[in-house]
Amino acid sequence: MAYNPVSLDTLCAALAGAMGIDPPAQVAPANEALTAYVDAAFGGARADRIFMYNPDAVAEWVWRKYPAFCRELPAHSELELPMCTVMPSVTPVCFGTMYTGAQPAVHGIRKYEKPVIRIDTLFDALIRAGKKCAIVADNKCSMGKIFLEREMDYFLCDTIAEVNAKAAELILRDEYDFLAVYNGNYDSCMHKVGPEDPLALAELRTNVHAFAMFSELIKAHWGTHNTLVGFAMDHGCHEIDGPCGSHGLDMEEDLNIVHLYKAYPAK
Repeated sequence: MAYNPVSLDTLCAALAGAMGIDPPAQVAPANEALTAYVDAAFGGARADRIFMYNPDAVAEWVWRKYPAFCRELPAHSELELPMCTVMPSVTPVCFGTMYTGAQPAVHGIRKYEKPVIRIDTLFDALIRAGKKCAIVADNKCSMGKIFLEREMDYFLCDTIAEVNAKAAELILRDEYDFLAVYNGNYDSCMHKVGPEDPLALAELRTNVHAFAMFSELIKAHWGTHNTLVGFAMDHGCHEIDGPCGSHGLDMEEDLNIVHLYKAYPAK
């Protein structure tokens, strides 16, 4: 096993490019594989919808070792995007990089804390371009806190079930150009019982099922849009004594992730 050679900081500029907007001010160069995929999928046109599903802590090694728990993913993805997340490999640091395109020293979150990011983000770039954005997440998580104080919509819920119900409702309403949905249930469970415990793998199964459901709704109700859908985790995980799960270390299990993307051209 080795570190994936492409950094998570390349994602943000590629997402901006997919929508044909200027990227945030301090991004790394765009991910070449995602850029090429979007260009080919839409025949040179741009996406006018992006849906990002953000499950927490789904490591590359977990996804590859337990395909039976992820069996819907091949039908709802076409591009595998191996990446190396950033250090420390904890949730607010990694999502900070995902949606700013900047390393932690630049976006300012360098440990497990949840301040509002003050540098330019993908959400700011989308807002400047006249795009309508929303985040759907639980009300205590990093995604529900570090991108606050922007002219966009936030749907912060008490439970994962409420998050997913709200996300489904918003898909049906078809009002948002960029929709990010966070689920932290696998992460929460694997910290208690370990990444490979049946209870944790059941939560992984729940994440995959939710993504498949969102993808089916998007195919049925966003047919007039060029839409890009992503299954995009923040970091991986490993087992520690207990047995419990953890992450945050400079090791392949925590740093190697694989995002999955699929384009749905307008009908």
